[in-house]
Amino acid sequence: MKRRERGGFWVGLTATILYPVTWLLARRRTAGGTIPAEGPALLIMNHPSHLDPVLDAVFVHQQRRVPRFFAKHSLWRVLVVGSVFRATGQIPVYRGTSAAGDSLRAGDTALEEGKVVVIYPEGTLTHDEDGWPVLGRTGAARLALAHDVPIIPVVRWGTKAILDAPRKRFRPLPRKTVDFLIGEPLDLSAFRSRPVDRELLQEVTDLILLRLQELLGTLRGETPPGLRPGQAA
Repeated sequence: MKRRERGGFWVGLTATILYPVTWLLARRRTAGGTIPAEGPALLIMNHPSHLDPVLDAVFVHQQRRVPRFFAKHSLWRVLVVGSVFRATGQIPVYRGTSAAGDSLRAGDTALEEGKVVVIYPEGTLTHDEDGWPVLGRTGAARLALAHDVPIIPVVRWGTKAILDAPRKRFRPLPRKTVDFLIGEPLDLSAFRSRPVDRELLQEVTDLILLRLQELLGTLRGETPPGLRPGQAA
């Protein structure tokens, strides 16, 4: 068994709380590849439900790593939550402010320090009613191009059946199954010699979303819809 990454008191306490909570919410199954046992990695994941970060945190911890997520900076002002986020090394996102670039720089630092960083390329819940990742922001592409680390696509399906915020549905019973599928690392070697401009970021963002759709199609046994025209900055 691979050695567990040390996360400290707050990571251990959070795991103690989240494991039984997520067990009550859903059975979890994982298939596909693996997460590196040590060193940096960028996990790029789909995001159809507000429950995703909770299940994803447990998923990464079960791989014996400590996840670092991007999350809205307003959460850092919530009592207890902010303290836990700071103590566990989570990354605040400052959208629409002069500090917006600090989020990616914090992600850069985490990867340079050998951490596992989790990013949702859509930046928020998917815009697709059926839960497909169809429209991405460029943050995931920027991080992926800036670091020669494993870029691992991971999809998960089942959380939307429990909590579907757009439709205002919360259905914890009967207990559902949430499936994870770990894809092979993305090969971005063909892109790394090019200047990082908007065209390149668009191409890599599209590649990321299409790979997530392909994996999700395999998990769901369905044909992906393709990408939605347009690009969120």
